[in-house]
Amino acid sequence: MVYLDNAATSYPKPKTVIEAVLRQMESVGGNPGRSEHQGGLAASRVMYETRHTLATLLGVADPLRIIFTSNATDSLNLAIKGTLKPGDHVITTSMEHNSVLRPLEALKESGVEVKILEADTKGMVQAKDFEEALQPNTKMLIVTHCSNVTGTIQPVEAIIALARRKGILSLVDASQSTGSIDYNIHQMDPDLLAAPGHKGLLGPQGTGFLYLKEGVLLQEMKQGGTGSQSENLHQPITVPDRYESGTQNAHGLAGLQAGVDFLLKETISAVQEKERNHIQRLKEGLSVIKGVKLYGPEDVRQQGAVQLFTLRDLDQTQLNYLLDQLYGISARAGLHCAPLAHKTLGTYPAGAIRFSPGYFTTREEIDQALAAVQQLALDF
Repeated sequence: MVYLDNAATSYPKPKTVIEAVLRQMESVGGNPGRSEHQGGLAASRVMYETRHTLATLLGVADPLRIIFTSNATDSLNLAIKGTLKPGDHVITTSMEHNSVLRPLEALKESGVEVKILEADTKGMVQAKDFEEALQPNTKMLIVTHCSNVTGTIQPVEAIIALARRKGILSLVDASQSTGSIDYNIHQMDPDLLAAPGHKGLLGPQGTGFLYLKEGVLLQEMKQGGTGSQSENLHQPITVPDRYESGTQNAHGLAGLQAGVDFLLKETISAVQEKERNHIQRLKEGLSVIKGVKLYGPEDVRQQGAVQLFTLRDLDQTQLNYLLDQLYGISARAGLHCAPLAHKTLGTYPAGAIRFSPGYFTTREEIDQALAAVQQLALDF
């Protein structure tokens, strides 16, 4: 199998990630933050160490500003619904994932105003686009760091700086960039940043986080046991406890820590360089196949590890099925949970095929995928 679906979830995982999950399940009997016996303390230690290791990787000064969630969708819902109220105005883009668009659509029913900026044909938006759309009641700017459809890297620093000048909250969806694109949260300076643990961070599914800048408060989405202030029937207001009710995924977080440790050793800059080389090779190889059309930036320096393409006006989902069944190429076709992005690109409703290599993808596997597309182009 040639796995080119890392934008959905990374595979394979480092061996150390698998070992960490198994070790946690086999050797640690305890509920993190609850039990004070050795097993409970060991489970709590995993959460503590994972939070600190992740803070080191991403440049977060205070690890307690990292809230653990079950995935990026969970993080984005908390950030969006925990902030916006009836009468508020929010600005986002046509390149967003449904994990942003659907919560906003739901909030429109309660009186939240939503402005969606149309990206250009490469999937790019600019800070000036946000500035021109500002209203007196604008509460939040939301932007994906790296599109899951085209890989387009947005100018998030300029957009965040605009929000800061105007006293508006900024939320960055870093689902496709975290672990694959070398960024520093302290330097980027968003108010909120959401990401999963199972993509670029190489951790297990069921893990994610939301970063909250100091001073940013959200309305929690659930209340319950936190292992702290148990005598109080009101939800704790301290961070991260306020947002982490219920038993945490200690097994998954153990794996996430191992994934982050792997990245600290290898460095994200090395990951980015390798994946960028893969995208460049895909661009060069796909562009010479008759009938193939590429989407997204032409310059790989403006792009993450995602390459979108179509083969003539054929059924792209069927072609993707053939790539899998005939050639063992695992990719993704369709709308990629981002219908407005495909409308922007002109690939709606048929969708397109997405190749997303990862750190463990080899040059030979890229060539295998190119050869498979070439053969399909000849056959159809």
